[in-house]
This record gives sequence, C-alpha cells and structure tokens, in this order.
Amino acid sequence: MSSLSPSARVVLEKRYLRRDGSNRIIESPEEMFKRVAKCASLGDPSLKSEFFRIMSDLIFLPNSPTLMNAGTDLGQLSACFVLPVEDSLASIFETLKDMALIQQSGGGTGFSFSKLRPKGDLVRSTHGVASGPISFMTIYNASTDVVKQGGRRRGANMGILSVNHPDILEFIHAKEKGEALSNFNISVSVTDEFMEACEKDRNYSLINPRTGEAAGKLKARKVFGLISKLAWQTGDPGMIFIDEINRGNTLPGLGRMEATNPCGEQPLLPYDSCNLGSINLARMTGQDDIDWEKLRATVRLAVEFLDNIIDVNRFPIPEIEKMTRANRKIGLGVMGFADMLIGLGIRYDSEQALDLGEKIMRFINEEGRRRSIELAESKGSFPNFKGSKWEASGLKGMRNATVTTIAPTGTISLIADCSSGIEPIFAPKTIKKVLGGIKLPIKEIKADRKLLATALDIAPAWHVRMQAAFQKHCDNGVSKTINLPNSATVKDVEAAYLLAYKLKCKGTTVYRYGSKKEQVLYVEDSGEACCSL
Repeated sequence: MSSLSPSARVVLEKRYLRRDGSNRIIESPEEMFKRVAKCASLGDPSLKSEFFRIMSDLIFLPNSPTLMNAGTDLGQLSACFVLPVEDSLASIFETLKDMALIQQSGGGTGFSFSKLRPKGDLVRSTHGVASGPISFMTIYNASTDVVKQGGRRRGANMGILSVNHPDILEFIHAKEKGEALSNFNISVSVTDEFMEACEKDRNYSLINPRTGEAAGKLKARKVFGLISKLAWQTGDPGMIFIDEINRGNTLPGLGRMEATNPCGEQPLLPYDSCNLGSINLARMTGQDDIDWEKLRATVRLAVEFLDNIIDVNRFPIPEIEKMTRANRKIGLGVMGFADMLIGLGIRYDSEQALDLGEKIMRFINEEGRRRSIELAESKGSFPNFKGSKWEASGLKGMRNATVTTIAPTGTISLIADCSSGIEPIFAPKTIKKVLGGIKLPIKEIKADRKLLATALDIAPAWHVRMQAAFQKHCDNGVSKTINLPNSATVKDVEAAYLLAYKLKCKGTTVYRYGSKKEQVLYVEDSGEACCSL
C-alpha cells in the first residue's frame, strides 16, 4: 500500500473511516480500501485483490460515497443524481423530500426548474399567483442547510433554468449579492438558437412553460452579456449548452436531458444516477512516456469496479433504482493530469499538452467501451440498450449506457496526493485548509519555472481548449474551471463562453479570482496557495 500524505490521513479520519457508536474511528485506511474492494468484487477473490491494489496504490479511486458507504448499513454508493421538478406543488415537495434523502446519503443533486410557471402567473386551484422558480430554489437551499449530508459532505445542488423562461433575468441575478442560494451552483441552459441569435444580434422569444405560448422577447446579446457580467462579478451563473448535451445523449428514446449533477460534468435523465471514479495519471508514466499497458489494465479493472457498484448499491428511492439499473451509467475519468505533464516535461498551455490530453482520453474511452462490450457478452447489456445510440451504431451489446466522465476529484485527489481532475497546478506551493480550519502543507511542486504553468498564469483560451480536448472523447461531460485573473474583464468572460460553445463543450464555468468572498483556492501574501475543503 502506498504511503498517504498528512492531508490524506486527516481527510480520511474526518470523513471516510468508519466510526463506532461513540464516534471513535474503528478502521485504518488499509481496512477502508479492503472494505470497498470486498463490496465491489461481488465475491470474486481475484477481483477483490486487484481492486484493493489499484485503490491502495492510489492508482484509481471511486467517488466519495463509495469510499464512505461501501460495506456499511447505509450502502448508498453514487455521487451524481438528477431529479425532476414538475409544475405542481406536490411534485416540487416530493422532489424536495427525495433530495433530502439523497444528500443525507452523500449524493449531490441537480434540477431543471424550467417547467415551473413564472412569477406572477395564474394558479387556478387557488385563484392566486405563482411565486416562480427562484422562490422554490430558496426552499431547496434551506433544506440542504438542514440536512448537511450527515455532517460528512456539504450538501450540493445544481439549479438550471432555460434561457427561454420568463424569469430568466431574475435567475441570472439570483446570486448577485453573494448570500442567496449558497448551496447551489446555477447555470443557464442555452440552445443553439439562442447562441445563433447572439451571433446575429437578434431578439429571441421567452416561453411560458405552463401554456407553451410566447411571453415576450429579449435581445440575445443583452442576456448573454448579463450572464457574463454576473459570472465575472460572482462566479455564477455558468452556461449549459443543452443541445450539445443532447447530441451526446445515448438514450434519446427516454427523453431529453435537462439537468446535470452539481459540478456540471454529469448530464442525466430524471431519476438517473451515475457512479464516478478516476485514474491517477501521475502514476501512469514510465520512462519519459505513458505506460499504456498499465493504463489499459487499470481502465479495464476500473470499468468492472464501477459496473459492479451498481449491483451492490442501495438506492435512496425506488425510481432511482429502476432508472439506474436500466441504464447502468458509469463515469470513468482522470486526475493527476497536471502532475503527469510536469513529470514528462510538458507545459500545460502547449499544443503538446492538448494533443496528449486528447490522446489519453481517446485511449481511455475506447478501452472503457471495449471492456463494457465484453461485460455485456458475459453479463448482458443494460436493459434500455434496445433503441439506444449504441444499438443504432451496430453494436450487439453494451453493459453501460455511458462509460466516461471527467469529474473535479476535489477530495479523492487529496487522498491520492495528486492534482485535481484535468486542472493545472494552482500554485507551486499549496496550503490546504481542511475540516475545521486545519492547515496542512502539501507537497511543493518543484519544476523549471518555464515549465510550470499555474492556473492563473494560463490564458483563458488554453483552459477552454484543454476542456474541449478531453470532451472530444468523453461520453458525458468534463468538469473544468476556466480560471481568470482578478484583472480580467467581462469581455474576457464572454470570449471564454463563446470559445467553449464553438469547441463543442457541454457546458462551462468561469471563475475570476477574488470574485467570491469565500473561495476554495487562493494565494496568500506569502505567495502560497491555500485550499479550503
């Protein structure tokens, strides 16, 4: 078993290791990995030992709920969920209850509020007027505060509203003062039609979701500019390119996807969920190159691990169990990409890095799909295979409706002592503030300054291009922050959004340094970066 960093040990002790009735820790990190490996192996001793090896050697780690809950009475192992919000009080509060159950078990929830009638609209049953989507989002936000996910993970939500909704301007401004919707990331769902109207400086129509009728017009560029201005000012809202998302929907017969998980990388149908896991690329290098055979073997094991998790998972509500078992979506991604580039002597903001990122993701996607096809031959295809894009492509079977996702890996990359997701290094030396404000030093990155490109050194276009490079070969979405220096302008934000759309990203998040009162990563006066988890 690989040695764990001090930060990893603190986080494991605070969040992951099992405790008894007196709140005393009753397992070691090694025992945690054995517990998870046993749960994921479905009784196959060879898989159990191999799963333990890739986790304990910090080569692959599953999402946090799996590490926390595998082999326990709770047994809820998924991180990403999307729930429907229909235009009735019963649906709104039924979904609120479902959200609480999911968050209590460690999952994150995403919603589209686009079907709710706008503020001031008619409510026939009471002869009153509707309070609108933002009012109900406020209720969801307060409930997340109360649940606190059992004190182990902070509750997280994604709130999405269509750019065609009559309340879209109120939504864009919803987090302007920095206090409202503190448990939500918010994103505007924009269509190709809207983006074309922006390009041609046209008006576009608002549509009342209750009646389906036009409810006015807005100038597309004005709305786009407002989204960019508020993102520059506060970090919200992001943008979801909903038509691009649905072009990648492998299950079009089940309907359109309208929402994502809290970090935006996992679009899902209503009541669907996904198990995520990430390969540590920092441990995939040989002599001046990628160890492709090691990566191939790890991908194959990781796909089987994530697929097995679906069968042992204890789902929070029956509707999610039914949909998840019918689609069997998994999301295998990466972390440690920036560390790997430094080890290979490649600067992050370079054509060589883009080419390598795309090559690695193509390899993982192809090998992952190949393993999913093999598992379908021995275990059967996912039940909704008939009518899927996989069947339409000529495949005889597929075990999983999706195979790959690039997640942010915030905490599991801390456990693995590597850079997060596909993000660049934030600063050469980092201090992390973990639970309760404990400060822990992280390994100092020592590299030639010409080689070490940090997040704020890198021009926004390189951030976007890197996201797009990985998105080309990814079934689901890619979590990536487009970092901007504090001196960036609103026009810089607009340019990043436009480039992300042009390069076929499924969504994007722009963050200008210092635009929030509290932020996860910041540089102290000493020049050190500080991360709060």
